Amino acid sequence: MSIPTRAITDSFAVAAQITPADVAFAVAQGFKSIINNRPDMEGGPEQPASSTIAAAAEAAGAAYVHIPVVSGAYGPDDVAAMRHALDTLPKPILAFCRSGMRAGQMHDLALAQG
Repeated sequence: MSIPTRAITDSFAVAAQITPADVAFAVAQGFKSIINNRPDMEGGPEQPASSTIAAAAEAAGAAYVHIPVVSGAYGPDDVAAMRHALDTLPKPILAFCRSGMRAGQMHDLALAQG
């Protein structure tokens, strides 16, 4: 099994919401870090909490960062946090949100900040 991803660069890809069980598949696909751009409970109680995905990432040996942003309301601190994550996390990185769009936008904004 694999997770549908969309490569933005050779070292960065985006995906829609993942589950804790998906983390092992992401690591098997070669990802070394995961960035969650989705606020907890944005999708209601059925959305996995960041803490559960973080625990799965730790168990799978992947780095994990939670940078929750509301779609279309990215602040300078959010963009700076994303830039720091892109600069420091082991690569390749998988970032996710509800659809993958927000994670891709955060990537682009962070690189533009540079």
